[in-house]
Amino acid sequence: KGVGEMSEFKRLLEPKRILLATDGSRFSEGAVREAINLGRKEGARLFVISVAQVNTELMGYSPEITEKIERQTRQTLETVSKRAAEASVSCETIFHEGEEPYIFIVNEAKERDVDFIIMGRRGLRGLMKLMLGSVTALVIGHSDRDVFVVPRAGRLVFKKILICTDGSEQSQKAFKKALVLADKYNSSLIAISVATIEDELKNIKEHLELLEKKAKNKGLAIETLPVIGTPYEAITTTAQVKDVDLIVIGSHGRTGIKKLLLGSVAERVIALAQCSVLVTK
Repeated sequence: KGVGEMSEFKRLLEPKRILLATDGSRFSEGAVREAINLGRKEGARLFVISVAQVNTELMGYSPEITEKIERQTRQTLETVSKRAAEASVSCETIFHEGEEPYIFIVNEAKERDVDFIIMGRRGLRGLMKLMLGSVTALVIGHSDRDVFVVPRAGRLVFKKILICTDGSEQSQKAFKKALVLADKYNSSLIAISVATIEDELKNIKEHLELLEKKAKNKGLAIETLPVIGTPYEAITTTAQVKDVDLIVIGSHGRTGIKKLLLGSVAERVIALAQCSVLVTK
């Protein structure tokens, strides 16, 4: 394995620096709770970022509204910091103000050299079903770090992991990262590959057989599921039926766009899954 790949695995396996992004909404609660839990278990340092999302025009016309948003944002950071202290987790808070929160989150992740980002599925402005254009989608689209997306009731546990694979380079990396997590946490593994038409079924079965051999070579048992259907529906339904704790998926697959997730399989999986999702880079 290359040095870069080994260090990527180390970031997941032995995190020292975790970035938690929160907007203080109830949608962030799962991410906050699980980031603190993981920080405690791993002895990692937690960086907590919250961005006062203010419009520059609004700042001039309504300074009192801007001040209120700033106050609420600082209060959010203070609350998380107290919770981290109570759990004996080393914590540093980061406040920013601006129109595009994702830019600050992506920049801080890079500058602080964090191992990965933890954030909620959607924020105050989020839509119920699809996250098009949301902060979470933009962070995933622009950051080079792995991102754990934790729904409000989600947990960051690794007893049962569902790996999504389409044979793309991104999904190969996701598979490798899922294997190292499974090895660390003694997880049970399921790999799913979805054919949209029957003609693709033979190929995905062969692909899954190859993955099964790779897992077995590492001493890991894996269940493989070749499915025909709409990828995001098949993945989220399987996750629910199999009661998995974590879905692991590449940020974009064969049809993916480099920078933005808009409308991709990964985005729809994140939007609809009831469990946590690890989006790998």
